[in-house]
Amino acid sequence: MITCYDIIKTMVRTEKGTMIEPQRKYLFQVARTANKIEIKKAVEEIYKVKVQSVNTSIVRAKQKRVRQELGKTTPWKKAVVTLKEGQKIEVT
Repeated sequence: MITCYDIIKTMVRTEKGTMIEPQRKYLFQVARTANKIEIKKAVEEIYKVKVQSVNTSIVRAKQKRVRQELGKTTPWKKAVVTLKEGQKIEVT
C-alpha cells in the first residue's frame, strides 16, 4: 500500500522555492507516478493544511561531466502546491 510519505519525497528548498512562499506556494519533489489528487491528499495529511491547487511538471535529466566521463542526473517530478487563504506550512 502506498502511503503519503511515498508520494511526497521532500520539500524543495531553493531560492526560487523561497521566493514564492509569500504567495502560499510550496515546492515538493514527488513520486513520478503520483497524480494531482494523490499529491493534494498527501500534503493535507502530512502538514494538516488545506490545499487550493496543485501544478506538476517533470524535471528532465541533465548531462553532467565528472572528469572525462559523461553522465546524467536523474529525472524527477516537481509539484507546486498552493494553499488556501490563511494556511501556512511551518518551515524550519
